Amino acid sequence: MTIQEPSADAVPLMGCPYKADPYPLYEELRETGPVHRVLFPSGVQAWLVTGYDAAHSALNDDRLGKNHDRGNDRWRARASIMPEPQHSQLQVHLLHQDPPRHTRMRRFVTDAFTPRRIEQLRPRFQELADSLVDALPESGPADLVTGFAARFPFQVLAEVIGLPPELAARFDRDWGKVVQPVGPTDPGRPLYEARLHGLQSYIAEVVAHKREHWEDDLLSRLVVARDRRELSQEELDSMIFQLLVAGQEPVTNQITTALIALFRNPDRLTRLREDLSLLPPAVEELLRYDSAFELTTWRFFDQDNDLHGTRVPAGDSVIISLCAANRDPRRFPDPDTLDFDRSPNPHLAFGHGIHFCPGAALARAELQIALGTLLARLPGLHLAIPDEDIEWIPAVLGRGTNHLPVGYDRRR
Repeated sequence: MTIQEPSADAVPLMGCPYKADPYPLYEELRETGPVHRVLFPSGVQAWLVTGYDAAHSALNDDRLGKNHDRGNDRWRARASIMPEPQHSQLQVHLLHQDPPRHTRMRRFVTDAFTPRRIEQLRPRFQELADSLVDALPESGPADLVTGFAARFPFQVLAEVIGLPPELAARFDRDWGKVVQPVGPTDPGRPLYEARLHGLQSYIAEVVAHKREHWEDDLLSRLVVARDRRELSQEELDSMIFQLLVAGQEPVTNQITTALIALFRNPDRLTRLREDLSLLPPAVEELLRYDSAFELTTWRFFDQDNDLHGTRVPAGDSVIISLCAANRDPRRFPDPDTLDFDRSPNPHLAFGHGIHFCPGAALARAELQIALGTLLARLPGLHLAIPDEDIEWIPAVLGRGTNHLPVGYDRRR
């Protein structure tokens, strides 16, 4: 095997054209090899894995660890990771841990997200979705992000984890932007730090409430685990942080990417509206077609290693493009076509291996209920702005839009 040396010319992953449609670039990269040197807006250079087989292998590669302590000085200098002391207090969650610590921590959350429990809660989720549609204007236009997509996943999450209504009502979605940290000299730094402190205070309030008002729910069980010294304070706070942010924002974004894909494929939209029994396979295909989790979080080798023919130095960041893998024609015939009949459909939208998303069953149910409810109750649903005017979020790892203006004939 020929070992490829690091390229001096890293491919930039930034800018409005890239965020609007990254797939032509991913196709170009896939055709020239599975691993590429890329540049993020922060100045971080990383190794991007693109093809399906390479991505699947990397997601299951136990040489690649997630703990930030593995990162080298080059990565740390520009990674814009959360500042101290908050990094040590809020970043000790599952996405940044390796076995055995990851194994120990993950076991506290899995029971809350089992497919059986999610199915039992479906009627309640449907009630929440219908209530939000009831509050939309009688006829369009409306913004489906502020009116539905940004609210439904958090309401569902609160039900699943046991966040009481009075605290759920006070959660500020803007706090979720702390996963997009800025450097100390950035003009947005004061706002970023204000969000960070606001979220920390909120998490402390949640913990105090659950300690005083114990119920048989996930948040209460996590607090009890801390009191029994089965979790550290930092692990507890970080896991609540992960639940509140990663547990809702990706679903918000996935609702928007799914709707945009349907608007761009009106024949599929019509077919789904006329036959809602197609929702399960349609959701799987929409997850494959344009995943809200575009890229995974950092992984690192603890020593220089070969990654599919490329020498990757120890501590350099390795990122896996789930979107590029899910459009690989060697795994998915005609990958740029939205095909509800695609079977099998082994997409990687929820990752794979030990870091497979524990909330996958919940996300699937939310997407099925959200799309089914919107299509059934908003006849004539369509995009109310030109496609080119969609403003994609500038997030490094995710895809979605903060606004989705739509029109519809009436509200049923």
